[in-house]
Amino acid sequence: MDTRTRTEAGILIEGLSKRYGTGASAVDALKDVNMRVAPGEVVGLIGPSGSGKTTLLKCLGAITTPTRGRMTLGGEVIFDQGWKIRDLTALRRDRIGFVFQAPYLIPFLDVTDNVALLPMLAGQPDAHARARALELLQALDVAHRAKALPSELSGGEQQRVSIARALANRPPVILADEPTAPLDSERALAVMRILNQMALQYQTAIIVVTHDEKIIPTFKRLYNIRDGQTIEEAGRGLALA
Repeated sequence: MDTRTRTEAGILIEGLSKRYGTGASAVDALKDVNMRVAPGEVVGLIGPSGSGKTTLLKCLGAITTPTRGRMTLGGEVIFDQGWKIRDLTALRRDRIGFVFQAPYLIPFLDVTDNVALLPMLAGQPDAHARARALELLQALDVAHRAKALPSELSGGEQQRVSIARALANRPPVILADEPTAPLDSERALAVMRILNQMALQYQTAIIVVTHDEKIIPTFKRLYNIRDGQTIEEAGRGLALA
């Protein structure tokens, strides 16, 4: 079956549900979730602890298998009542970028190789992968730290490197889980500025899961998830320039 059966780029979630357990002890973590994120768009996902945010991110990241529904990433149907992609490891490596609360940089690799590692693992020549890494580091204003080890970077610099790493394989989708939680207001807004710039530049669809009140006003669109169901809300779209 040709999995490219839909033309929508970005992220499209249709009727996605996830049930843990069976019978009377079953828990519905997600209930018919519908969500869309266009290429070049950064959308916030908010909600109280235990509402289903983490489960939804794990389903989108091909870490958890949904019970039913449909997910389309970058114009490709990856799940439709079952996975349509055989190699989920390759899907995560090549088609989805991840940004976490902690940068999780490899301590014994310099900044360039931290960013270049995923393209290298995907089979790109080392020189090509490092050239791509330097291009991203330049765009994110950390090229002057290209030869530094992670321990030599500030917290804000480490998060910029983690964003570069997420973009290294040109994924159509980035999933960011609390990327600004450890940062002060100035650095948190700088990260959101970068994510929005990178989304537009590379036409990447980005979902940011957050509790961070500092950045919620920056989103033009939000999804509020409660009891496993999402409600779309208009955001303020605070200017970040």
